[in-house]
Amino acid sequence: MLRGPSVALNTTGIILHSDLGSQYASEEFEKYLQEQGIIHSFSRKGNPYDNACIESFHSVLKKEEVYPTTYHTFEEAQTALFEYIESFYNRKRRHSALDYKTPQQVEEEALAG
Repeated sequence: MLRGPSVALNTTGIILHSDLGSQYASEEFEKYLQEQGIIHSFSRKGNPYDNACIESFHSVLKKEEVYPTTYHTFEEAQTALFEYIESFYNRKRRHSALDYKTPQQVEEEALAG
């Protein structure tokens, strides 16, 4: 049986992007996601570009934050990942795909435009 974190979280409406690995394509995993109200998004077989942006993000997240860090508790990991995404990735890390702007800058420009 799959078990989530022991912290009560509202997961309704969350989108989980994954590849077609067997661990993500199992009936048990799909049932767990449905029970949690999580929407599963993954590339169609033979089409590697559907989730290219999120897969690129996951790659960067792992290289820059997850692999070099040791987390001792779920809460520690949750806080560190939130800080990385909100304080660094979205606000300071420039992206070549965004004309070397941060995601925050692009969002602000879109709202102002």
